[in-house]
Amino acid sequence: MSTSTLLISLFEHKAWIDPQFFDQLALVDATAHAAAHHQALRILNHIHTVDRIWAGHLRGEPHGLTGTNTEETPTPQALRTAFEQLDAWYLGHVRSLSEAQLDEVIAFRFTDGDTGRMTRAEMLAHVITHGSNHRGAVGAWLRQGDGAPPRDLLTRYLHQHEPERREA
Repeated sequence: MSTSTLLISLFEHKAWIDPQFFDQLALVDATAHAAAHHQALRILNHIHTVDRIWAGHLRGEPHGLTGTNTEETPTPQALRTAFEQLDAWYLGHVRSLSEAQLDEVIAFRFTDGDTGRMTRAEMLAHVITHGSNHRGAVGAWLRQGDGAPPRDLLTRYLHQHEPERREA
C-alpha cells in the first residue's frame, strides 16, 4: 500500500467518525452536564483549530491563528459544519497529491513563533494522530455526561465500507 492510499483511508475514516462525535454530544443534556458538555466541545474546537493551522501550512498560506484553540466556543452546530467543510478539504487535498508531493518538505511557523520543517506526509499524519488522540478525551467527557463515545476504530470503518475484507 502506498503512503497516498493509506492517508486517503485515514482521512476517509476521519470524515466518517468526526460527525459521530457531534451526534453523541447532541445526546448529552447540556444543562444537567454543563461541564462535561462544554469540555467535550472545547476539545473538539481544539482539534478543529489545529486542523485549520495545518491546512494553512499545507497550502502555504497564513492561517491567522495565534493559538491552538479559540477564545470563543462555537455552537455545536457551527463547529460540526466547520469540521465537515475542513474534513472535505483534507480529503480532496490528500486525494490530489502524488507520492512525490507527499515527500515534499514544507517550512512553517508554529503558533508560538518557532520554525519547523516537515514533509507533507508527516504533516498529514500529525493531523490524523492529533485528532485521534483528542477524540479519545472527548469520549471520556461524553461518558461523564452520561453519553457514549462512538467506536472510533479504523478497523470498524474499513469493514463497514469494504465488507469484503471480512471474507476469509
